Amino acid sequence: MLYWLADLSTTFSALNVFRYITFRTGGATATALFFVFMFGPGIISMLRIRQGKGQPIREDGPKSHVLTKKGTPTMGGLMILSGIIVSTLIWANLANPYVWIVMLVTIGFGAIGFYDDYLKVTKQSHAGFSGKARLGVEAMIAAAACFAIITVSRGAAGANAGMATSLAVPFIKGFLIDMGWFFVVFGAFVVVAAGNAVNLTDGLDGLAIVPVMIASAAFGVIVYLAGNAVFANYLQINFVPGSGELAVICGAVIGAGIGFLWFNAPPAQIFMGDTGSLALGGLLGTMAVAAKHEIVLAIIGGLFVLEAVSVIIQVASFKLTGKRVFKMAPIHHHFEQLGWTEPQVVIRFWIVSVVLALIGLSTLKLR
Repeated sequence: MLYWLADLSTTFSALNVFRYITFRTGGATATALFFVFMFGPGIISMLRIRQGKGQPIREDGPKSHVLTKKGTPTMGGLMILSGIIVSTLIWANLANPYVWIVMLVTIGFGAIGFYDDYLKVTKQSHAGFSGKARLGVEAMIAAAACFAIITVSRGAAGANAGMATSLAVPFIKGFLIDMGWFFVVFGAFVVVAAGNAVNLTDGLDGLAIVPVMIASAAFGVIVYLAGNAVFANYLQINFVPGSGELAVICGAVIGAGIGFLWFNAPPAQIFMGDTGSLALGGLLGTMAVAAKHEIVLAIIGGLFVLEAVSVIIQVASFKLTGKRVFKMAPIHHHFEQLGWTEPQVVIRFWIVSVVLALIGLSTLKLR
């Protein structure tokens, strides 16, 4: 919205600052942070009153969780999403189609997560939304988004039309694998997988939100460089016209995430729930597809991948052999069972996220 003030820069030259993505990204971060700080306590109070018993805690999980986390309200993702949406509407260039694609996926996945949280809270059960139905709706939203991304990418001036349906391979300059329209399926898989991987990571106070912020910061750099023809040419990465505007959304995620962490730090006053984790994962996945950095997402978001893979291995092993590989899945519970305290698990996983983000960013230059 404020981006349009730049049109008045011929009269008031100071307004030209609103053209700069870096300035608006900083503004989005500050706005989202302020919004969550201001309205967070009210949202928490409302959710606590309406939910009563709060989010149901796994009975087979660590015993300490039953004692310390019982009664904590969920759906804290509403705080995060409201901060992101308001901040994006204020600071982003709303004429940019990538902004709307990413935001609509975020809202769509957030709505799915909200419905799932609602069922869990009202029924006081872990069943929630049917797994197959949930994945089906997620896949439809993601496929529609990927189709839109291909359409926008092909129509962008200065873009390589063949790149729209191609998979870029990091570390190898100019290497693209053209998937044709199968890219819609592949892209949808990336978005859905990202959403559910972040969802699985959200099991300890502060565990999911900080890696999401770290990944958002890394992708803020990536989309900014990919959307700038000069920087993209210098780094030999694929130039994606218009993708730089997504850095504003990354800034909003960081600001809203910091605000949420204030209330989610142990002992948490609120959990983000599926409302937040699904939406944030979907946001990261869609951004990676738009910027042609799907494989890099698997590196930067390696912690989320590890959490998801640990569940897949645990389920497959138990069904095939009747034995469990981990003491408990997702893997953060495994380390708790080994004797790590919750803060140890959370902080060490944060450190892993930082290292993986740095490795992912190194792909921009190592080619």
